Amino acid sequence: MRGTATGVAHESLTGVVDRDADSGAAGSVPLLSVRQVGKRYPGTVALTGIDLDVRAGEVVALLGENGAGKSTLARIIAGVEAPTSGTMEWQGRAYAPTSPLDAIRAGVGMIHQEMRLLPDLTVAENVFVGRWPRLARGSVDQRAMREEARRHLERLGFSRPMSTLVRDLSVAGQQQVEIAKALSQRSRLIILDEPTAALGGEETQALFTCVRDLQADGVAFVYVSHRLAEIAQIATRVVVLRDGAQVAQHASARVPPEDLVAEMVGRRVDRLFPPLTTPGERVVLRASGISAANGFVRDVDLEVREGEVLGIAGLVGAGRTELVRAVAGADTTASGTVWVEGSRLRPRSIRAAKAAGLVMVPEDRRRQGLLTEASVRENVSLPNFDKVCGPSGWLSSSRAKALANDVISQMGVKGDPGKKVGQLSGGNQQKVVIGKWVARSPKVVILDEPTRGIDVGARASVYEVVDQLRRRGVAVVVVSSDLEEVIGLSHRVMVLSRGRVQGVLDHEEADGERIISMATR
Repeated sequence: MRGTATGVAHESLTGVVDRDADSGAAGSVPLLSVRQVGKRYPGTVALTGIDLDVRAGEVVALLGENGAGKSTLARIIAGVEAPTSGTMEWQGRAYAPTSPLDAIRAGVGMIHQEMRLLPDLTVAENVFVGRWPRLARGSVDQRAMREEARRHLERLGFSRPMSTLVRDLSVAGQQQVEIAKALSQRSRLIILDEPTAALGGEETQALFTCVRDLQADGVAFVYVSHRLAEIAQIATRVVVLRDGAQVAQHASARVPPEDLVAEMVGRRVDRLFPPLTTPGERVVLRASGISAANGFVRDVDLEVREGEVLGIAGLVGAGRTELVRAVAGADTTASGTVWVEGSRLRPRSIRAAKAAGLVMVPEDRRRQGLLTEASVRENVSLPNFDKVCGPSGWLSSSRAKALANDVISQMGVKGDPGKKVGQLSGGNQQKVVIGKWVARSPKVVILDEPTRGIDVGARASVYEVVDQLRRRGVAVVVVSSDLEEVIGLSHRVMVLSRGRVQGVLDHEEADGERIISMATR
């Protein structure tokens, strides 16, 4: 049995909750009180017996694996869903929102894990969607809207014009717009569900500065994240969920990460990153003089050998995603050539890349990697028609189901072949995206933000797949905003800044300080 940072003992792995962990703000009336809240779906218990108090100026970290119930609890508090049992109070009065609008009017805002922006509206219009300021004659006050949106976004380090269409932003830029939308509602409690999943270090620190400023004004936060290093920086205290139940509370965020992981998964995870083995000498992937048509990448060369993992690091906007999309044939290039095992690829052709054995897992799994209304079986089949069609050319249901079962087994997906992908947790969705491409037995695998928004258990599964690929001689490229991840997985780390390579570091010399120094040149 291990004590919390305040010396109060708990038995988190046996599900005994530390009831004294809320004592840090004793005597004050909580903004929000949750008592014995549960949520059931047909055939599934998502939450059971949750107790939670959140006080003014607190940042309560809510941790747990994908499927632990974190997002379900957040949606209940934000009025997106109704609980099937239990009660809530807001500032000492009964609180039972029937819609997100009810919650917003009460003073509760939420930033969802999956962004809910309107791509064909501008940045400013998205920040104030449904609340556009009006002039006396009834038309939208565009100037006031742009200025107010700019004020919120500048606090987050966002520099694009307010007239930019959201569809033209990077995933990180869209995430900043989503955060600004919640900030503009002047909420007393803001729920942040994986707010930094698409952000780099600089943008994350800008968000933390904003959170601390609002804390000083008495605003409270429920902070859902899988990035444990962030928790110690920003959280006041920690609540851990597992399998829909509350298993631990900590009165301080200064808890050893390995203890939090053990509480989340119900066991000790001794090693997160597999040990690196020496790669081969044969070059599998080579790219020369790659420049993106949009100017975000300029004259980049790279080589990846068999069994090697090349990490690509850099700040948001450095050109990491643009580079790998150009290499994979997904985007137009202004110049450059790509070879796989010595064979030159046809430019801007995903089909040619796939035929050569080069596949890519995109950074935005829901918009670019999956059909969320289709089943696991259908998603796995799409890039693998050569495996699931019979001699006559017709799709074989039995072959498709067998391939989906293979992916489910290999990747540890919690779901059956017939289940809609949109009903899976984020971690299981990511496993499906990776698994459907790995099923092709590729020669080169590019993983763009492979663990964005997934829990530590799912991360370990992804890292194990990377390990298996390189042991089979596959050349792997990993793009990640998580420096610990890119360092831990990679034999070499390429650092980009403003679309250019600033240097390539061997594993032994790669550290966070050196990478950041190069990335900010």
